[in-house]
Amino acid sequence: MSSDLTDGTVILEPRDGERAAEQGVHLFAVVHEREEVGAVCVTVGADEIGRLTWELSPGFTGRGLATRAVNLLVDWSFRGLRLARVEAYVDSGNERAMRVATRSGLRREGVVRGHGRLEEGRADRVLFARLATDPPITEPGGFRELLNSFLPRKRAIAQMLVRDPEERVLLCRLTYKEDWDLPGGVVEVHESPQLAVSREVAEELSLDISTESLLLTDWLPSWSGWDDALCLVFDGGVHDPAIIEQVVVQPREIRAAEFCTIEQVRERCADFTARRVESALANARGEGPSYTESGRAF
Repeated sequence: MSSDLTDGTVILEPRDGERAAEQGVHLFAVVHEREEVGAVCVTVGADEIGRLTWELSPGFTGRGLATRAVNLLVDWSFRGLRLARVEAYVDSGNERAMRVATRSGLRREGVVRGHGRLEEGRADRVLFARLATDPPITEPGGFRELLNSFLPRKRAIAQMLVRDPEERVLLCRLTYKEDWDLPGGVVEVHESPQLAVSREVAEELSLDISTESLLLTDWLPSWSGWDDALCLVFDGGVHDPAIIEQVVVQPREIRAAEFCTIEQVRERCADFTARRVESALANARGEGPSYTESGRAF
């Protein structure tokens, strides 16, 4: 047996047979202390991507044997089969299998909806993958990239509080919901929230307004099909109300924009948005909270 197929604790013994190997199926028994305790397999498709599967016999789980076996299989797939990519689809409710995947150096790439078949219908699966060019997880950079692939990612929204001398607030009427909101939008990956809000205001309203200080951090719970998010409200300063004449709305997202009194804010906005606006206004006067949840202070 090749030393490449053992790490001193588990051994992978070929079980595929010549015909199966010709069809791209490479099956190995997982042997521990001279006992066969499970199996791992890599199936190579026409796209030359290796699909990994594994299973341990009852009584041998929870001891790190699956992780060791998958590690060996991944390394062999790159060296022996010269594959550039291996991947595994894991049922979204199988926490044990997801731990094996990540501990084997496979990065979480996302959820594939309806990928699995169950008696009662379709089930979501989580896609994990590793490239031959990925740095080893034994190196700091490789370990950080692995962690980054499955640690939680929270959406960030950057908004701007723009006022006139009468403390009316610039609001936008959006195309994708009935209620009005502050100008702004979702922060792109690797983008500064402060730069994002100025970009959004320029794209949506054709206004060039630089932001000042951060007025409010507001946590938004999951709502109406949206995941939870952090909303960062920046101070856009006080402007002459005639600035509204410079607005050119982006029609795909914005129906209208105008300065509104606090009474109009309460009337036109969702209740949590109105609370956020009032908290941001109070903070602009140095009186409000720096952190809220759905606009509510603690």
